[in-house]
Amino acid sequence: MRLTALPLIGLLLAGLPHGSKAQTWDTLCRDDYRIDTAAVGSLNAEIDALAFFQNNEFSSKLQKGYTLPGAWLQPKLTISPLRQLHIEAGAHLMFYNGANRYPNYAYHDIVRWKGNQHSHGVHALPYFRAQADFKHLTLVLGNLYGAQNHRLIFPLFNPEQNLSTDPEMGFQLLLDRPRVHLDTWINWQSYIFEMDSHQEAFTVGVNSTLLWNRDKTKSLQWETPIQVILQHRGGEQDTTSMGVQTVCNASVGLRMTYRPAPSSLEANASSRKHSTLTALRAEVNALGSYQQHGTLWPFDTGFAIHGAVSATLWQRLGLEMGYVGIPRQYANLYGSPFFGTLSTRYSGLTFNGMHTLYATASYTYVFSPAYRLGAQLDLYSSHSSNVNATCFGFGVYLRVNPSFVLKKSKR
Repeated sequence: MRLTALPLIGLLLAGLPHGSKAQTWDTLCRDDYRIDTAAVGSLNAEIDALAFFQNNEFSSKLQKGYTLPGAWLQPKLTISPLRQLHIEAGAHLMFYNGANRYPNYAYHDIVRWKGNQHSHGVHALPYFRAQADFKHLTLVLGNLYGAQNHRLIFPLFNPEQNLSTDPEMGFQLLLDRPRVHLDTWINWQSYIFEMDSHQEAFTVGVNSTLLWNRDKTKSLQWETPIQVILQHRGGEQDTTSMGVQTVCNASVGLRMTYRPAPSSLEANASSRKHSTLTALRAEVNALGSYQQHGTLWPFDTGFAIHGAVSATLWQRLGLEMGYVGIPRQYANLYGSPFFGTLSTRYSGLTFNGMHTLYATASYTYVFSPAYRLGAQLDLYSSHSSNVNATCFGFGVYLRVNPSFVLKKSKR
């Protein structure tokens, strides 16, 4: 395949973030934030855990290969004292097989603005969420509905972070209307006291999805996702010599989802179960990166184009093929290094343009809503003037989320 043909392929490969790759992670890691009114007044004990084995055979100038064998566990108590209020309290525990020493801070991008404190045996954090629901608006304080729940497109968010990063903490607003879904949040990643030796850091995000169809029973649905992620490092009490740093990513796109005869299939569960094509999805996105302040990135502006096509078969098998084209330069905050021109393997190494084709095959099996299994194979082929590499990764994941009633409500 000639490199000059890749931009054309990118225009043809329009696709959804809810395709093969997102299908697995959505099934495993996206949580329903609606309050269960049937459980109002009941005190529940909940065990939420994700066991995983992720092996990335990456051998390129863009990124090193690595393996993530381990699990995270969240034991907690939950209660909804009223139909509009929900509270969760517990702990978040993370461990990797064979490891016994862990940084105290979020695992993504462990750099100088994070502290040097460590925990031993297991990475442990308190977990607390307070949620208030109104007619169309949900307000969350403490631990957020983060990571996969933000519904960010693949180039802006590497789903592997569902395995490795700390739960997001801060403030979140969720709005659901017939023609719009809005998720806006602030994730406070590093708090500093006076005279601390690391930087304050937080991420602000917005995902506004415009829904073209009010009628959800139509086979063809159109959406326009508009997404912004901004990270700020610094703070008024910052005593480091790094200075204020502010970087961001943004995207706007067009998304199409086709589901054959959804109304009749929903009415006939047997037909839906035996239907070969569950969904066909497509999108195209324009992406930008901007460094408003600081020298965290070696360039201040960047641009990329993303497209993909995907299909879900028999409700379990997902296939996706996509393309990310970068004419000159582009940096991302939480996306895969394969979708940028900055090397995470060699400090200071950048590339003049990048073209990456990727393909994904995934399988999900839902034993019940509380027990879900997933497996995935990813292939990346990246090309630029000084990179010509093909890498792959695969993973197996099991989500376990049972809940037990400790005290029933008396209503």
